[in-house]
Amino acid sequence: MDRGSLIGLVLAVAAIFGGQAMEGGQIGLFLQPAAFVIVVIGTLAAVLLHHPLPVFMKGIRMAKWAFRPPGSEAEALIRRVVQWSHGARQDGVLALEKYVNMTRDPFQKTGLQLLIDGADAAKLRDTLDVQIVGFETAERQAARVWEAAGGYAPTLGILGAVIGLIHVMENLSDPGKLGTGIAVAFVATIYGVGLANLVFLPIANKIKFTIARRVTEREIVCDGLIGIAQGDNPRIIEARLKGYL
Repeated sequence: MDRGSLIGLVLAVAAIFGGQAMEGGQIGLFLQPAAFVIVVIGTLAAVLLHHPLPVFMKGIRMAKWAFRPPGSEAEALIRRVVQWSHGARQDGVLALEKYVNMTRDPFQKTGLQLLIDGADAAKLRDTLDVQIVGFETAERQAARVWEAAGGYAPTLGILGAVIGLIHVMENLSDPGKLGTGIAVAFVATIYGVGLANLVFLPIANKIKFTIARRVTEREIVCDGLIGIAQGDNPRIIEARLKGYL
């Protein structure tokens, strides 16, 4: 669990409700189902229209990374690559065949198999770089689901406020209801701006941070395999890869 994300979310909610209480306002005024439906469902609809369904679903699944990101594998990968380099140096690259069956990661399998098949460092770099770029592009497309939500939510909040004001204008004959009606109308704006800046955009940025780390892990594997292909000493490979930490 990423405690920083959890603490940040709690502080955000506390800041809004605490500020409202300090000003003498009623906390219950924020609980407006109509405004919530307009902002949340409207944002959901806009994001669905913006992205293909598979990308949207992947983005929704990745939201958990904001609070429970995948663990870092960088140090374990460095140890694994160094082990590969020792094996290749002692018994030749064909000795890496046993490691192909020991790893479940498709990227590592591809790199090892290319190395075993005799690919030189340049071709190995070209092939693995294409896979890294493709992986990063696919992951970032899913992260943009939350960026898009952060862009649409404030506009939907304004739309909800306008709808609320229209409802207020319909009741001009009862001045006693105008103040409360206007306050309720602007709750939609609070929902839109608040969700965008305190939930959607922070989630998008936390996901992008995790994606960058996962891309770096693939670069560690790529750099290590290239070092093996070039016949570098395992200690040199290890020292270079530790620079990624």
